[in-house]
Amino acid sequence: MKTVVCTKYGPPEVLQLADVEKPAPKFNEVLIKIETTSVSVGDTRIRGFRVPLSFRLPARLMLGITKPRHPVLGSVLAGTIESRGKDVTLFNPGDEVVAFTGHNFGAYAEYICMRETGCITKKPGNLSFSEATAIPWGGYTSMHFLEQAAIKPGQRVLVYGASGALGTAAIQLAKYAGAEVTGVCSTVNLKLVKSLGADRVIDYTTGDVFRNGEKYDVIYDTVGKSPVFKSMKALRKKGILLHAVLMPMYGMFLKIIFKLNGRQLVGETFTSNAIGLNRLNKLAEEGILRPVIDRTYPLEDIVEAHRYVDAGHKKGNLVITINHSK
Repeated sequence: MKTVVCTKYGPPEVLQLADVEKPAPKFNEVLIKIETTSVSVGDTRIRGFRVPLSFRLPARLMLGITKPRHPVLGSVLAGTIESRGKDVTLFNPGDEVVAFTGHNFGAYAEYICMRETGCITKKPGNLSFSEATAIPWGGYTSMHFLEQAAIKPGQRVLVYGASGALGTAAIQLAKYAGAEVTGVCSTVNLKLVKSLGADRVIDYTTGDVFRNGEKYDVIYDTVGKSPVFKSMKALRKKGILLHAVLMPMYGMFLKIIFKLNGRQLVGETFTSNAIGLNRLNKLAEEGILRPVIDRTYPLEDIVEAHRYVDAGHKKGNLVITINHSK
């Protein structure tokens, strides 16, 4: 089968097409014929090993010394169950599914085996494979962080990086929770963010986002670019800063400072499961969560797709289609 392998850490060109043996499902696994996957910022960070200097040694130990321990990247997918192991009862051949592989990756391929109890569920009937692929990465991550804030109707929420995969999902999820939502993005994305339900949009290219002295109950930094201490000052007492890309050691120090100032900083990682993915799918079926797709590339153009994401201008999600070998 066709797959894309990350041969070492580096620029997009380290990604290479390869032919490998098609996997066979174990007794508790399903074999999924992948139709679509996506390129997330998480994929590009791992490919390029873009981590702070102080975190590089533990990151090497966790991810792989000279190349990713899991050389086939891609953490979300949509496709069809082709076959199943003898003990599988939750899925049948022909079922259309969507899945989130998390740190196991493996979605840049024609096929993948997953445990039936993993983060896998039936695809929403009203979504195409491409649309379904655009839900899990940003949707699951933002749902996790926003739930840590326990948003109440009427609270003020600011989403920094509102036009990316996490941000476009966060705008919609925060509005669904009843919040008054402000999105922060660049000039070209103002219309998109407004269309997703943001009550107010701030163009960060025109100056300091926090210059007007507005106070928020929750600030969600999806990209790690908001000034942390300015964000803290912009929070009301007992306000929460949700930080999607917080480095562990630095985060421990910052959490103490936030607590001393009567605020909270949340930046922990999480484990995905089918229950959460089902909840997202239900929101998509009801039209509450709309997938946002910027561009679509075939698997053969994965290098170009990574170049585009590296440029930092992606709106929502970038989808990869799999053209299966005959």
